[in-house]
Amino acid sequence: MDWLDQVKWNSDGLVPVITQEFGTKQVLTLAWMNREALQLTAETGHAVYWSRSRQKLWHKGEQSGHQQIIKSIRIDCDQDAVLLEVEQKGGIACHTGRHHCFFNKLEDGQWQAIEPILKDPDEIYL
Repeated sequence: MDWLDQVKWNSDGLVPVITQEFGTKQVLTLAWMNREALQLTAETGHAVYWSRSRQKLWHKGEQSGHQQIIKSIRIDCDQDAVLLEVEQKGGIACHTGRHHCFFNKLEDGQWQAIEPILKDPDEIYL
């Protein structure tokens, strides 16, 4: 059986992907992959996701240069979620210009941004 056939894809043919920084274990983002994205990620050693908003493959860093180099690809016990351990190039994983996407924290009933913007997104995505 093909390793891709063992993944439990949802009804849209996608699987959620948690991306974690290899050295620090910081969770960088949650994204989605279709079969082709996961196969390309394994083949190229660079993270490739499926953009649900644009309905196309998204090679992480193709515009920003902030690539994610794959250190390991794991699947959970139910085979319905993938974990990527990556080396984050450029120190920025989030399209907001922050190191990771989980920069909002619930404080006193409000979401508060607690991580700094490292680079203005307008400078990243020209």
